[in-house]
Formats: sequence, structure tokens, C-alpha cells
Amino acid sequence: MYNRFMKNRHFPVIISLIVFALVLTSCGTDSFFSALEYHSPSGESPGINQGNEAGTFTPADDGVYQFRLADVPEWSGEPVTVLNGNVPVFSEEELKSDPFVSYSELDELGRCGTAFACLDNSMRPEEERGDISEIRPSGWHNASYDFIDGKWLYNRCHLISFSLTGENDNEQNLITGTRYMNLEGMLPYEYDVTGYIAYTKNHVLYRSTPVFSGSEPVPRGVHLEAYSVEDHGEGISFNIFCYNVQPGVEIDYSTGQSRAAPAT
Repeated sequence: MYNRFMKNRHFPVIISLIVFALVLTSCGTDSFFSALEYHSPSGESPGINQGNEAGTFTPADDGVYQFRLADVPEWSGEPVTVLNGNVPVFSEEELKSDPFVSYSELDELGRCGTAFACLDNSMRPEEERGDISEIRPSGWHNASYDFIDGKWLYNRCHLISFSLTGENDNEQNLITGTRYMNLEGMLPYEYDVTGYIAYTKNHVLYRSTPVFSGSEPVPRGVHLEAYSVEDHGEGISFNIFCYNVQPGVEIDYSTGQSRAAPAT
């Protein structure tokens, strides 16, 4: 993902320090996805032609990739799945290098929507992350299991990492996410983006959308897209779905309740 940046002899040291800080501050049936709906108040957006390489943008037209639930396969043991050949979907209008961050209002069920930002190095926090234990995202019914790292099933997962914006106890940025999704799914990509911004001082478009099924309060996953602006996606470019699952645990997404999966 980093191409030429990884060749610099100082880069591995920088990345090691960044990932250590990220870890310290991190928040993660047969018809599993048949009823999913894409929870995005802004609706569909134009983007990249599916056959084009990253960096080639076109106006909305026939053949332009749109997120479809059918693109998301059932979880089969990997924390993420790649969408659209890993090419993100941003419109020409969205391709800008002015830093900003925006969060959706909670819906009538108290659920988060899309978080969208143009990230740069000036937005990264200088202070340590504070306590967020008073925030209760939709579907929050935590439980502990001895076989989970840290024991607790759920984290208060930031849609956009604290390490990228300094946003901490914002209820519009926190969802009920499994430890597995937080650490195995989202963190490696947050780590890449943070390292890239710190090293290059470039800007990265970053969109994080929770995906819910019907009126369920716990998301089935998070749709993540990112694109580095100045180098036209050479440094950062991805389009993935992170599964909100936990190996060994069965989750009732309609309540947030859980139980250990039967031994097989």
C-alpha cells in the first residue's frame, strides 16, 4: 500500500511507534447479509469506473461502481473483504485537499451514520485519549469471554480513529463493535493511514459507514474507503468491508446480546 514510502530506511521505525500508540488508544446464519441495508444519509454518490485504476475519476454514469449489499460475501474467517477491486468511490467534487471532518446525526433509532473526512497531519491529536465509558452506542450490551483478548466482546469503536482526528467522546463517531473487528479489521487500515499522513504530510479522503440490517441497533460491519489526494491514490487507496463478528461468539444484532458459540 505504501509503495515507495516503505523503501525509506526510517519509515519502519516511524510506523512501529505509530502502531504502538494506536494499540494503546484503539476503541475492532446462512442469510447473514440478505436483509442488510446501507445506512448512509447522503445516499449514493458517483465515483470511479470499476475498470479504471485508482486516480481515474469520472462523473456518475452507467458502469460507475456503487456499493451493493450483494458485493459483501458472508463472513468466512477473515476480518475484512475487499470491494470493487479495492478501489474507493469518491466523486470529483469530493476530491479536495482542504481538511474537514463531518459526522451524521444519529437516526431515530440512535444509530450512527457515515463519518467523512479529508485528513491531514494537523488534525492528529497531541493529548492522550480520555475516558469514553459514559457513551453507550446503540445496541451496547457488553459481555466478557475468557478467550477474547481483553475479555470484553465489544469496544466503543470510533468510525474515524481518535489517532486521525482527536475526536474522542463524540456519540456520532462511536459504534458497538467487536474486539475482533476493531483490532483485526479496522486497526491495520487506520495504522496505514496514520503512518502515511505522518510521513508525507499529504491529505487522505476517508469515509467510514456503519452497515445495519433493518432496524437492528448493532451494525453488521463497517464500510471503509480511503484515497490519498496529492499522489492520486499511490500511497493510500482501499475499499473494504470490516465484519462486526467475534470468533467463538454468537451475536444477536437485534439486541446486542451474545453467547458463546457451541463447540464443534
